[in-house]
Amino acid sequence: MNPQPDQNVLVVDFGAQYSQLIARRIRECQVYCEIVPCDTPVAELVARRPAGIVLSGGPPSVYEEGAPSIDPAIYDQNIPVLGICYGMQLMARQLGGEVVPGGQQREYGKTDLHVARDRAADALFWGVGSELVSWMSHGDRVDAPPPGFLTLGSTDNTPVAAMGNPERRLYGVQFHPEVTHTQGGTRVLRNFLTEVCKCDTTWTMENYLQQAVEDIRRQVGDARVICGLSGGVDSAVAAALVHRAIGDQLTCIFVNHGLLRQGEPEAVRETFEGHFHVPLVYVDAEERFLQALAGVSDPERKRKIIGQEFIRVFEEEARKVGDAEFLVQGTLYPDVIESGPGKAATIKTHHNVGGLPEDMKLRLVEPLRWLFKDEVRALGEQLGLPEEMVWRHPFPGPGLAVRILGEVTHEKLEILRHADHILMEELRRAGLYRQLSQAFAVLPNDRTVGVMGDQRTYAYFVVFRAVTTEDFMTADWARIPHDVLERMSNRVVNEVAGVNRLVYDLTSKPPGTIEWE
Repeated sequence: MNPQPDQNVLVVDFGAQYSQLIARRIRECQVYCEIVPCDTPVAELVARRPAGIVLSGGPPSVYEEGAPSIDPAIYDQNIPVLGICYGMQLMARQLGGEVVPGGQQREYGKTDLHVARDRAADALFWGVGSELVSWMSHGDRVDAPPPGFLTLGSTDNTPVAAMGNPERRLYGVQFHPEVTHTQGGTRVLRNFLTEVCKCDTTWTMENYLQQAVEDIRRQVGDARVICGLSGGVDSAVAAALVHRAIGDQLTCIFVNHGLLRQGEPEAVRETFEGHFHVPLVYVDAEERFLQALAGVSDPERKRKIIGQEFIRVFEEEARKVGDAEFLVQGTLYPDVIESGPGKAATIKTHHNVGGLPEDMKLRLVEPLRWLFKDEVRALGEQLGLPEEMVWRHPFPGPGLAVRILGEVTHEKLEILRHADHILMEELRRAGLYRQLSQAFAVLPNDRTVGVMGDQRTYAYFVVFRAVTTEDFMTADWARIPHDVLERMSNRVVNEVAGVNRLVYDLTSKPPGTIEWE
């Protein structure tokens, strides 16, 4: 099921850090888009009838042996193309321009861009102004545009910082319009979408909701459907959406795998039984999951085991609710991307994507598969879900199993639950919970030396992780006030048995991921 509008834009990914951010910015302009790998054949790209194509940035140099490329036939398909950074350099090189190493004139960070207003720049830079602060990140540069292209912008060190061939609707920018540091960057993207590609700005969650309801009804017909609830935002929105579509054909199943946070099983049952008028089946499978995870330390094995056990439980429960044929999951677009679709690199296998058993009997309904997290929240609001449910911090399907490094045991679960509960209490007390995108505790498998009551201790330490992000594809560590961190540390060390230290994770994504496993 892919409930997308007739118009779409494709982002061709050359391994860029910001490919997902480009896609998010395009969707913020109310135009639907998807990310595709750079080795996708031109015939396949054209068959998808895109209104436009964006070539992403990338870390290599275009003249390096083995550098990622695209069939230059793409420029002859009468499809508007915008190259960004590496994408612009590739376009310039393939069409006869000159790309050279930047040498000592490399540009990183904020850079003044001079727009050549007298060189037909209005289509791309309409309403932006003749001077803007742009965000650069490149070592090579375009010294001369291809034949037929105009130089639309430059910097003090880069003679061709923007170029275009209006007749062929081919454009390139050396800077990154998708990052917030570029003044007017979103306007540049919107100009490409509306002025060059002639896209209609109709990609909204209201329209998506209507189309998704129709697609769900078409997919499942009159069959029985079950939905696996985790208590998180994604599964809640997926359940509400499917219930909107098929009503009492849906039965929700909440599997307590024993890997939940403190008080969560009770809270999930209370919330869903009170808000949803949907049958809810509660399954206590704690010992089953912990036995399956016994002795397992590798995070990928954990995810696969949990994913497979979930499916087996759902299959067993499906037979009890009228032989259900479909299983609803709250899979998101970042889950699909990070699990390595096609030839993309696998960052981590999400239990609901790469961890599913090949012989599963249930057919999947994944109505959120093409959405980013903020779009899911907007959809949840459209569906009328409570604010505390829509804005709850994400919680992974494998639960605390991927926040405990090494083997999962009852002892470690109790330590982590208690510590996490304290940290969330302090965030809410400080009024910070809604300001953060995600926050949680991690329990590493190591111990540290400490001193408590004049005696040596050798106990676990807890890691606190808190991030801010717009799309969960990139994230920055949150600047928590020191007095809040101090209260957290004092409480965790004093109240959680078996812990003698609290540390704070100061890593952004990339290079780290948000979760530790």
